[in-house]
Amino acid sequence: MSSTPVAVVTGSNKGIGLAIVQALCKQFTGDVYLTARDIEKGKAAVAKLQEEGLKPLFHQLDIADLQSIRTLRDFLKENYGGLNVLVNNAGIAFKVADTTPFAVQAEVTLRTNFFATRDVCRELLPLMKRNGRIVNISSVMSVRALARCSQELQQKFRSDTITEEELVKLMEKFVEDSKKGVHEKEGWPNTAYGVSKTGVTVLSRIQARLLNETRKGDGILLNACCPGWVRTDMAGPKATKSPDEGAETPVYLALLPLGADGPHGQFVSEKKVQKW
Repeated sequence: MSSTPVAVVTGSNKGIGLAIVQALCKQFTGDVYLTARDIEKGKAAVAKLQEEGLKPLFHQLDIADLQSIRTLRDFLKENYGGLNVLVNNAGIAFKVADTTPFAVQAEVTLRTNFFATRDVCRELLPLMKRNGRIVNISSVMSVRALARCSQELQQKFRSDTITEEELVKLMEKFVEDSKKGVHEKEGWPNTAYGVSKTGVTVLSRIQARLLNETRKGDGILLNACCPGWVRTDMAGPKATKSPDEGAETPVYLALLPLGADGPHGQFVSEKKVQKW
């Protein structure tokens, strides 16, 4: 078993994920795993970075497939005895002009961005080594969606005592309300992506709280962040940031120095803690 530190970035064969892998290859002293659903695309991305003289490694990962997550978990446990850095980057967004019915958008978006990300955390967080760093890629859309929720929902999402089970029930309710066509009447905003990322931000706050309770003294820091509006397949060519610029805040959080006691359990944008 290797004592080399190890970092994993989900959904990292292109866009912000690829830029995060690239930066970690330059700044993280250890092995960096680029992961992708599609093995060919993943290996092509690795080859591209190797041409730049970088040394990423590849492991297949489909976050929507529990078995795929567990295969990666077992690989990390067997070869490294755990994990030092986890960046949950994988996610999807429907284009604004997409004509897919809102109920379908809600189900598909939440399944990937919230439920699959939660599955990755449930399987991989127990592997985190002392002084580990976890970064959940959220979005400023999580804050905007929160502001458009009913007062009752805002109160629940801002609560310092909300449990993971309660959050899961709320996310499931959004999907169900969308299917019934009553989501706006029930106090939800009309954005599946925004609600999914609200879920990611709140999940991060809950996870950080649990780490304080179960791993106090281990120096593990976990945060949600917004990379900004980045020129990717998802955000389109008019976005203001390059993928490299979008990677800056996630990489900053992934490489918080040894002994740092924060940020932890925060929503971070432009390397600064934002009010939730």
